Amino acid sequence: MRVSIIVTSALLWSAANAQSVEDVHLNVISRTAAEADRIEAVLRPPTDFSVPQKFEELSAGAATVRVKPDANAFSQPSGNISFEDELTFKVGNGLFRKLWVSSPSSTLASDGLGPLYNARSCQRCHLKDGRGHPPDNPEDNAISMFLRVSIPGGPDDGIDEIEGYLATLPDPTYGTQLQDFSLAGHPAEYSLQIDYEEVEVAMSEGEVAVLRQPTYTAANLGYGPLHPDAMLSPRVAPQMIGLGLLEAIPASDILALADPDDADGDGISGRPNIVWSLEYTQPMLGRFGHKAGAPTVRHQSAGAFAGDIGISNPLFPAAWGECTELQSGCRDAPHGDDDERGFEIGDEGLDLVTFYSRNLGVPARRNVNDPQVLLGKAVFHTTGCTSCHQPAFVTHRLQDQPEQSFQLIWPYTDMLLHDMGPGLADHRPEARATGAEWRTPPLWGIGLTQQVSGHTYFLHDGRARSLLEAILWHGGEAQAQRDAVVKMPSADRDALIKFLESL
Repeated sequence: MRVSIIVTSALLWSAANAQSVEDVHLNVISRTAAEADRIEAVLRPPTDFSVPQKFEELSAGAATVRVKPDANAFSQPSGNISFEDELTFKVGNGLFRKLWVSSPSSTLASDGLGPLYNARSCQRCHLKDGRGHPPDNPEDNAISMFLRVSIPGGPDDGIDEIEGYLATLPDPTYGTQLQDFSLAGHPAEYSLQIDYEEVEVAMSEGEVAVLRQPTYTAANLGYGPLHPDAMLSPRVAPQMIGLGLLEAIPASDILALADPDDADGDGISGRPNIVWSLEYTQPMLGRFGHKAGAPTVRHQSAGAFAGDIGISNPLFPAAWGECTELQSGCRDAPHGDDDERGFEIGDEGLDLVTFYSRNLGVPARRNVNDPQVLLGKAVFHTTGCTSCHQPAFVTHRLQDQPEQSFQLIWPYTDMLLHDMGPGLADHRPEARATGAEWRTPPLWGIGLTQQVSGHTYFLHDGRARSLLEAILWHGGEAQAQRDAVVKMPSADRDALIKFLESL
């Protein structure tokens, strides 16, 4: 994959679609011709699967961290962080873990919770900076999972600057996401009900895999019925590692992988999500969230403070968080956003949490020399999984982010949207993403999910209870790869899982 081709095709794509998705969020130093040649060489796909690729064990380049043997494996700072910035990381971690309380409170730096919320801290959803999960039984709460909600927009509700934008509006009563916790005196918006139906899948050598087909219900609605056209989408909190490195991938390199019309005929037609940036008041490439609905780590963090915890901030300034105009009691409740202090979390606090989120280190690969892992890697490549799960990138050279600057990283994602078929469709658009499209999730660290999070639930809603189940849910553009996994010898299938567990 030549960098010169990447840049050219990205510019053509952008011009043809009248999009401006420059990396305005980064202080970029242009690549030299010599660097472009080095990048071309290092990103060349492997031809020999009997040995690991050079630097493959360093998932995040110099930012890679050693693998801790406990649940703290995702909670380490970038491996190349300075001593001074490690202190900044720790202060950001304190804010990430902080439990917010209701207003008024004597702890002025921590009040402003809710009145409606999904969790009291960032850490409550991203426990140990890892992956959330659906409730294990009807008595459990859904603290690391919620339902997004919207209704279809009209022709005047789109964003003119973004071609192909699929307009939606908040539910008039419940806003853009449902909160299942509330302060005293305020009813919670709902409780999450999940009903599963088992679906059997016959495998090549007589094995049978059992999938869970979920149905989601917003039960016990606290403020009356949802809009009749309400669209619900379940979301599990994703793992937090490597976000700053994903943010530092050149947009041109991501756009070069887009093939919206499947011009090469391989059945894969990845598309970028283009979203509106509240920071820069312009269209930008969507990178974060299950549908790539947020352009930067700061934007994503600010949205989570507002929607998940009810904390006002410079990008989402409403003191009442997600309370709608029809929830007047919620809007009139005391809050921590006064004239003296400003937002409930201001620029400084938001920047600290953003720095922490950008610099959560990616653990090193394990067992890269294991023969079964190497076989599984060959299966991964030859089956076509890399058509979406792009193995490697080289990040921008950056002036003021040394941890993310010019690193060879192995996230196994193309950061693009793909139609995953009716089985995974939520039928709810987000910016340019349709109701069947999802961003390719990064795979780095996926083999440590059990160790960090205490479970092996995968996909956007945690329906898959294993990596094999996650593969078997693939459809749409990935139907051929999914079917190949079903039909391949069980030894190859086992090796594929072993490879994924090494990431």
